[in-house]
Amino acid sequence: MTDRVPQHGLDAQGIVSGADIHWNLTTAPLVEHSVRRGEGLLAKDGPLVVRTGKHTGRSAQDRFIVRNPVSEGAVWWGKTNKPMDAQAFDRLYEDFLVALGQKDTLYVSDLYGGSQREHRVRVRVINELAWHNLFIRTLLVRPEAGELADFVPEYTIIDLPSFRADPQRHGCRSETVIAVNVEKKLILIGGTAYAGEMKKSVFGLLNFILPTSGIMPMHCSANIGPNGDSAIFFGLSGTGKTTLSADPNRTLIGDDEHGWSDTAVFNFEGGCYAKMIRLSAEAEPEIYATTRRFGTVLENVVMDPVTRELDLDDPGLAENSRGAYPIDFIPNSSAQNMGPVPKNIVMLTADAFGVLPPIARLTPDQAMYHFLSGYTAKVAGTEIGVTEPEATFSTCFGAPFMPRHPSVYGNLLKERIARGGVTCWLVNTGWTGGKYGVGKRMPIAATRALLNAALDGSLNNAEFRKDPNFGFEVPVALEGWTHLLDPRSTWADKDEYDRTAARLVDLFVENFAEFADHVDEGVRQAAPRPRQPQQAQGQPTPA
Repeated sequence: MTDRVPQHGLDAQGIVSGADIHWNLTTAPLVEHSVRRGEGLLAKDGPLVVRTGKHTGRSAQDRFIVRNPVSEGAVWWGKTNKPMDAQAFDRLYEDFLVALGQKDTLYVSDLYGGSQREHRVRVRVINELAWHNLFIRTLLVRPEAGELADFVPEYTIIDLPSFRADPQRHGCRSETVIAVNVEKKLILIGGTAYAGEMKKSVFGLLNFILPTSGIMPMHCSANIGPNGDSAIFFGLSGTGKTTLSADPNRTLIGDDEHGWSDTAVFNFEGGCYAKMIRLSAEAEPEIYATTRRFGTVLENVVMDPVTRELDLDDPGLAENSRGAYPIDFIPNSSAQNMGPVPKNIVMLTADAFGVLPPIARLTPDQAMYHFLSGYTAKVAGTEIGVTEPEATFSTCFGAPFMPRHPSVYGNLLKERIARGGVTCWLVNTGWTGGKYGVGKRMPIAATRALLNAALDGSLNNAEFRKDPNFGFEVPVALEGWTHLLDPRSTWADKDEYDRTAARLVDLFVENFAEFADHVDEGVRQAAPRPRQPQQAQGQPTPA
């Protein structure tokens, strides 16, 4: 094991601890430690099953970026990127060091954020929980064994779920805190056992660093077709980003976080983090198979305590139950976690209003508009009286992880689309035939058929019409699925469709107002406009 212990240890970073430190353990030892310490249980077919306690998702309101000379003029401060005073962070770090010094056992992994050698960062993660160390080792890029002895971290994450922050002393909101200091290259996570905070902290870090080198960081999945053509899939949670990229006929690059350089689309990670709730062996066989593998970590999945059988349909512990697994658990994944620059961009939305077509082709200006909008819609909640879908706009399809102004990422995207002649598509995986509660969910078979036609290039030869509300091009026909392509025709009440569409257009326009001054006139003109009552449904246009 000595070759896995770096010469540049914790003491070189000013971290003093008398703990038993486990350096760069591999999967099997970390699983053993997790079970022995009572952190998790092995399920019948081998995965480690853990619970994250009261935090079953990210604590977005408890995340802060330290305001200092490096971040001051570069961060887009606001409700997403909340500032923390530098002195408050120093007190927080001081108390973290005290807490570290009191631990009997620590787990440390040296990892990479990013698969392309020229653009990756070296990240050291210090954990008090063995399963957390297994999680982050699974999700980030694992160095070769020979690289570990000389590993010197650029950034360090200290993750202590048992730590309780003091809002008055530490300048935070609650006992939970995620504090990012880009000047001191430190990320402190306390008061939450939700492991996804570590993963997203690295993503946010790369989103801050890479644009200065002209690299486009993206909250997306990516895969490669049989002819070597890459495609990237933007989308918020629940839109099908992970599911649609795990295509048995295409090679998976990654399911969540990527960079777009001059020469490649590269995965930031070495693993996948998929939703498990109601996972189907029929619809998602590749992902479902990972729930039967040793080395997978399942968070908040219900398990029979006697038989250790999993119940993926039971939301009793969390609707956001998740699984972390190495990317090579997907049979046709890329060994390099990279692919060529993309030929197609797909923006996924789950439109619970039932207004958007199942697929539309976007101009570069429309692509930037929809990228900055980052639209999806949540279904009606369980709160009494709430019956309407709720629009969600998350700029760049990942606002919580984007520290810079959205226009920085939007302009990078538009530039790369233009440079590469990329074709852009908007795909609605949401509702058809009416809004949620009236219509039905878009058939996944229809989505896959339309996507296949888009990605293999055949859809570009189809006849298109111009959508009267959004102005993008919609194919007129596709064998087997023509009846879905005109969303208005799928509604029994056409007037209600028009009213709902006009409302959605208004929501887009209202949301985009904050970006209007940061984009050029072409992007502003790409905004949707309400359909006029006398308008025809849209005249076909040549391909």
